[in-house]
Amino acid sequence: MTTQLGLFGLLAIGLALYAAYNIWNSSATTGAKIVWSVVLFFLPFLGFIAWLIFGPRGR
Repeated sequence: MTTQLGLFGLLAIGLALYAAYNIWNSSATTGAKIVWSVVLFFLPFLGFIAWLIFGPRGR
């Protein structure tokens, strides 16, 4: 079970990093980028899902 939790954690971190990269390369305002980054920092997996649905789009 520990291995499964570790893999889930790595997946959550990878998805959050992907979302953060796309957030900071989007044309959103700086304030929106900061808010999305904070959400991803505190809720990596749920933040990624929210970003997919509501987040800023690419350039």
